[in-house]
Amino acid sequence: MAVGGEQSSELATAPFSAAIADAEKLIASADFAETDADLAEGYDYLAGSISAILQLVRAHNKSHPYFVTSTGPYAKMGLDNPDTIYYHAVVEPDGTYVVRGKRGTTTDLSFQVLCGEYSADSVPDGDSAFDDRRLDIADDGSFELTFGPPVERSEGDVSVDAPPKNYFVLPDGATTLAVREVYSDWDTEERGRVDIERVDTVGTAPDEVSLERMKRRYSTAAKMLTSRINTWFNFPKWFYLDEPVNTFTAPRPTPGGLATQFSSVGHYDLPEDKAMIVTVPCSDAPYQGFQLGSLWYISLDYVNHQTSLNSAQAQVDPDGKIRMVISARDPGVANWVETTGRRRGIIQFRWQRTDSPIGADLGPTAEVVDFGDVPSKLPYYSDNQIDEDGWRSRIAARQRAFARRQLG
Repeated sequence: MAVGGEQSSELATAPFSAAIADAEKLIASADFAETDADLAEGYDYLAGSISAILQLVRAHNKSHPYFVTSTGPYAKMGLDNPDTIYYHAVVEPDGTYVVRGKRGTTTDLSFQVLCGEYSADSVPDGDSAFDDRRLDIADDGSFELTFGPPVERSEGDVSVDAPPKNYFVLPDGATTLAVREVYSDWDTEERGRVDIERVDTVGTAPDEVSLERMKRRYSTAAKMLTSRINTWFNFPKWFYLDEPVNTFTAPRPTPGGLATQFSSVGHYDLPEDKAMIVTVPCSDAPYQGFQLGSLWYISLDYVNHQTSLNSAQAQVDPDGKIRMVISARDPGVANWVETTGRRRGIIQFRWQRTDSPIGADLGPTAEVVDFGDVPSKLPYYSDNQIDEDGWRSRIAARQRAFARRQLG
């Protein structure tokens, strides 16, 4: 191939093409892919990962950062929360960045500076993780905060190390500023706006992309793709699969350093003739959500199926508890959580924006029963019933609310 009048010995995309082939081998050999449907999901997961990685390397601009979607319904990873919009920007520890925005009406808005990249045997350190309660937010919802290196300032004649209000120090090794916006009521809550600029480059243009830089991008994309696939193959083993099947851990701070979040996790194995009844107190925490995930460690289809429920969506029984039925078949109750044909998978609760720890008494319990025994195991079964038309309306509401959210 002639490039600039010279012969190129290797295609620029060769490293990425090789990484795709290696990733496909991992997908094809996954021991938990028991059916063609499992394998098809794996290939779809790979397609989303390829798309996401190419977007990420193109957005990896240290001099002129901007926020891009980190994970979402079409490029999933890391057991993405159906109630969350994820985005991030690239940062450097010696840079100074101004983040401006307008707070929406979503339940939670949080910021987290990550140090390093994910790898197959570790997760990044979580530093400077906080939610918007630490910000000065104007009456119209606008806010401004700054991330940068340590600053020395004076108060009167005294020098102090503490940064000013709304200034957050970037730790050594900082690479990424992650933002999460979390919904409870998909119908009524509105997302906000967040943007970022680097102080010393605003008003200038980034360098034009060179051929060498494009080659480096494809090489970087290759490493990111294999790392991404390897990491999330291992993550369930680190935090889930050693637990007894069809049980939940007691609530605990979420690994990875996310502020004010507790989680209770597990994995399920439910043949078609079985169901799991999950009971949990309806918490005072502003956000309480539950979801199923596949063993690819991604969310199930939460737009066209009810594979997740939060406390704003779930029906709460008169005793203040939420009772959900996890099963492949429709039990005819409003709080059915669909496995969408997956016999095995991940189960997870999250509580966010908490002011105090979530104790074991606020955690879930699980009971596996014969599918035909579900009505007798639900003390308020008659209050929970829903017919086919009601269920279809429920799914239609999810689809419409999701469509509005994605365009917001």
